[in-house]
Amino acid sequence: MSNYRKTPEALARLTPEQYRVTQDAATERPFDNLYNANKAAGLYVDIVSGEPLFTSVDKFESGCGWPSFTRPLQNEHVIEKHDRSHGMIRTEVRSRDGNSHLGHVFPDGPRESGGLRYCINSASLRFIPIDQLDSEGYGEYRKLFDNAHKEPAT
Repeated sequence: MSNYRKTPEALARLTPEQYRVTQDAATERPFDNLYNANKAAGLYVDIVSGEPLFTSVDKFESGCGWPSFTRPLQNEHVIEKHDRSHGMIRTEVRSRDGNSHLGHVFPDGPRESGGLRYCINSASLRFIPIDQLDSEGYGEYRKLFDNAHKEPAT
């Protein structure tokens, strides 16, 4: 059992946009969102439950206007559901414990990294820089960044 869950207090802290995206399965505007261009090293967690979802190690620039990742941090923290809204057949991505709408997954990601593109709304995420992992209670994930973001030796 995890410590991650949706609470009335967590929902009350959401901005109207965060609520609309996570609870009503809305989509924020492309390119005009907090994390699309974020290149800092760190962990992305569910804005509602705090469950760890994605890392900067797996983030890439897809050109779609939303943060894109090649894979979730742990498959068990994301739920994939068939989505037939807006006249399309897509796969919605939701957080397991918070049940937040995160975005969608598409099969057009980088082939060398598995071929998937998790297209995620910034409004559903909270970013924790690696230097704050310990103080925010996510220190166990620090090891993921030990070699991933170091400059190559010259």
